[in-house]
Amino acid sequence: MKQSRKHIVVIGGGAAGFFCAVNVARLQPDWQVTILEKGSKVLQKVKVSGGGRCNVTHDCSSISEMSKCYPRGEKFVKKLFRHFFVPNSIQWFAERGVALKVEKDGRMFPVTNDSQTIIECLLKEANQFRVELLLNFSVKTLAQTESSGWQITADNGRSIHADALCIATGGFPKLEQFDWLQQATGHTVVPPVPSLFTFNLPKHPITKLMGVATPAKVRIAGFKEESEGPLLITHWGLSGPAVLRMSAFAARHLHDHEYKFTALINWLPDWNETSLREAIIQHRQAHGSQLVINTPWFGLPARLLEFLLQEAGIAPQQRWADLPATQQNALVKKLCSYECAASGKTTFKDEFVTAGGIDTAELSPDTMQSKKASNLCFAGEIINVDGITGGYNFQHAWSSGFVAAKTIAEQTV
Repeated sequence: MKQSRKHIVVIGGGAAGFFCAVNVARLQPDWQVTILEKGSKVLQKVKVSGGGRCNVTHDCSSISEMSKCYPRGEKFVKKLFRHFFVPNSIQWFAERGVALKVEKDGRMFPVTNDSQTIIECLLKEANQFRVELLLNFSVKTLAQTESSGWQITADNGRSIHADALCIATGGFPKLEQFDWLQQATGHTVVPPVPSLFTFNLPKHPITKLMGVATPAKVRIAGFKEESEGPLLITHWGLSGPAVLRMSAFAARHLHDHEYKFTALINWLPDWNETSLREAIIQHRQAHGSQLVINTPWFGLPARLLEFLLQEAGIAPQQRWADLPATQQNALVKKLCSYECAASGKTTFKDEFVTAGGIDTAELSPDTMQSKKASNLCFAGEIINVDGITGGYNFQHAWSSGFVAAKTIAEQTV
């Protein structure tokens, strides 16, 4: 039989940690629930996500389809989502007065377009169920007690006992930052590398087009995956959802190559080199007197098209009828497989996540429990699970936080 008063501790005041804490407190209102946060503020990634609007989740009804959006952890989240998925997240917030809206690309935001709405909702829930919040509490050591609880010690020497523990600290950029956790729990840590970053193109002429945005497909030479979506040219290189998603799928590949690689851009994602070449042949036969630059079905921003024509050696007054085969082939190449030599990356601060963390093989996706230690759960980015940009990482935070909370509330003895 459970004792009437338990102390549950959640390490980490981010989305996953808060969601776990408030749901434990709701399910077991007589228990004491404490969040330990090493910083002076909580829910900071929630605050800046989506340009300050908070991309809460993604509009997807298929667990199988959504799971494919996690470069690390696809099989794990596929099982986890059976217990708490997108409709559950929407309902949870709706029941607390927060309505979400769907944008054209499937991203879901609060109708207020303000991340503070999500923050206030979580803080209100924590206040309602008397969740204790300890700020500037930097955990130094963990130790399991003889009663299978946990003793948590801070840098300043303060010590707290927990009957059950959820670790939701978020990801760490360096492997040695996991040392305290590995020593206490025996868990394996997959070395962390950055995910969701933009591509640096030092001195590349395309950066003169900064501000130009267009749909595109992005590939990495020597890597099989590709990414399609909006692409933004910046003063340092390439950004936008298509690039960020590509960086997520290729995170380890790019890390292993020290971020020196060739990005291949298809500016006409509905075409490939073969189909475009055939279409151009037909077009020039029917519209030989037309200037190449005036071809309407290219549908590219004017500055970008002018740049690509120049790159292919095509003059502004060049007609289709007079276009040499060598320039035609060069144009096809520039439109469907434009090469950009990249060297380095730039953190996309609003969405920054790490690939790596606690090995999912040592956790149960049905309970979020550790297979190594008792009365221990994990939630959020501390686990080797990360999604592409678009609300996927927050959905993992809600799902893992909720399932961990349910497990703690039902199984802590």
